[in-house]
Amino acid sequence: MKIIEGDVCSAKGFTANGINCGIRKNKSKRDLSLVYSQVPAAAAAVYTTNLVKGAPLQVTKEHIANGYAQAVIVNSGNANTCNDNGIEIAEGMCQLAADKLGIKPEDVVVGSTGVIGQKLSLDPIAAGIDELVSGLSVEGGLFAEEGIMTTDTVPKQVAVEFEIGGKTCRMGGMAKGSGMINPNMATMLVFITTDAAVSPELLNKALKNDIRNTFNMISVDGDTSTNDMVVVLANGLAENPIIDSEGDDFAVFMEALNTVNVYLCRMIAGDGEGATKLLECQVSGSKDLDTAKTVAKSVISSSLLKAAMFGEDANWGRVLCAIGYSGADVDVNKIDVAFQSNAGEILVCKNGAGVDFSEEKAKEILSEKEIDIIIGLNDGECEAKAWGCDLTYDYVKINGDYRT
Repeated sequence: MKIIEGDVCSAKGFTANGINCGIRKNKSKRDLSLVYSQVPAAAAAVYTTNLVKGAPLQVTKEHIANGYAQAVIVNSGNANTCNDNGIEIAEGMCQLAADKLGIKPEDVVVGSTGVIGQKLSLDPIAAGIDELVSGLSVEGGLFAEEGIMTTDTVPKQVAVEFEIGGKTCRMGGMAKGSGMINPNMATMLVFITTDAAVSPELLNKALKNDIRNTFNMISVDGDTSTNDMVVVLANGLAENPIIDSEGDDFAVFMEALNTVNVYLCRMIAGDGEGATKLLECQVSGSKDLDTAKTVAKSVISSSLLKAAMFGEDANWGRVLCAIGYSGADVDVNKIDVAFQSNAGEILVCKNGAGVDFSEEKAKEILSEKEIDIIIGLNDGECEAKAWGCDLTYDYVKINGDYRT
């Protein structure tokens, strides 16, 4: 298992492209993306838990009900959500892509991201579909990634290489996500491709099991979006023995998926709207996994803690406060807290009480771009991680006039 340089086109048989078709006001930014597999692929997806769901999610869920898909078309600049013709538009996007690719519209996954409640026209998409399809290539992964970015400041891509049944397999992923990111959801837009052969049933199981410990453990701002989903396509062109039952091969596949997802989680959290720091909360010594996850998610979601990290203030009381209201059954008199970065580590709380520490050293540690919040519950053997970012002035600036 190794991380390699690559993207959604790293796996055999996948091509991609991204263009500006005129959806976005800024004509210098791409706003329409396509990922295509030369053969039908097993497909699985997880969707936002928000009761208000974008039309593309509803259409995608219907299209991959049979466990297969061959292409993904996504636009940015408009969420196609809360519109009376949303389903029609989402289906229309699939039809446009299918007609040009020579496949069935039911084999197309569709996604949208951007402003909610504004109608999306098919006209610019129809006008750009020839350019989008004709430009498909194995070098098009970055263009596709750029086409789904909204307030993201950096592309989010990763690829890994692994071996199953003596065959070399690859898996690549791209993601967008900067705001409206909160646990208990699929989260953001994430598209993962692999040439490994795996049944739709096992692919679905792998994805649903993994997001519990990856994408469901991110929080940027406490808001759960309406259009978030994670989609995985597996076309089998690596020609490994198909993974249709749990065992060693499935475990390797799960490790690859987890590696991709964790990498994307960290990139998404670190690129939160207005963020200057990536925060990772590491909880250990828990009596069970649920307790560890509850504590980690509560701490990483705390606005006060996030603000303290922006101010480089080792205010460990905010960590204990977040643990205290998390609902987790913990012994507060056993909790240890430390802050860690490339500048070192400093213990700030022992057995639920403050300890003497150097404020100067603490500030030096918290001045780094990546901060670890280390929590020891000292009550068991289970552990969990969650990811987030600091809360800055720029978050308000970005969201104050996002629609206009």
